[in-house]
Amino acid sequence: MASKASNPQGDTGEEPVDHDRADRTAAARAAATTVRTRLAQLIWLVCVLAALVLAAGALFVALKANPDNALVKLVLDTADRLDLGVFSRGADGVFHWTGHSDAAATKNAIVNWGLAALVWLVAGKILERIIRP
Repeated sequence: MASKASNPQGDTGEEPVDHDRADRTAAARAAATTVRTRLAQLIWLVCVLAALVLAAGALFVALKANPDNALVKLVLDTADRLDLGVFSRGADGVFHWTGHSDAAATKNAIVNWGLAALVWLVAGKILERIIRP
């Protein structure tokens, strides 16, 4: 059994632990985790809002809402920008019903904007899962 008398300085052969550095590292990790969590929440919120605008736009088309109304115009214009180009409610959409009836325009808006909303939700959830710690 070794006694302290043989080692008067109390040197155990180990390097001293820098508690201050460990505290700073833990604080930095906690801050990074918080930032990543908030960023993931923000991205998910933006994607959900985009999906809601697309769904509202499709609903306005289906209900034949007054396009001269400022709110309806805002939602339809925003949905046109959020449809990712591929899911346009016009002739450029993935699904396109032909005809001059309002039924064809309604089907185009509901299906294409509905798919665009799903893409926004799936992409948002994937990004949220990647970013969140």
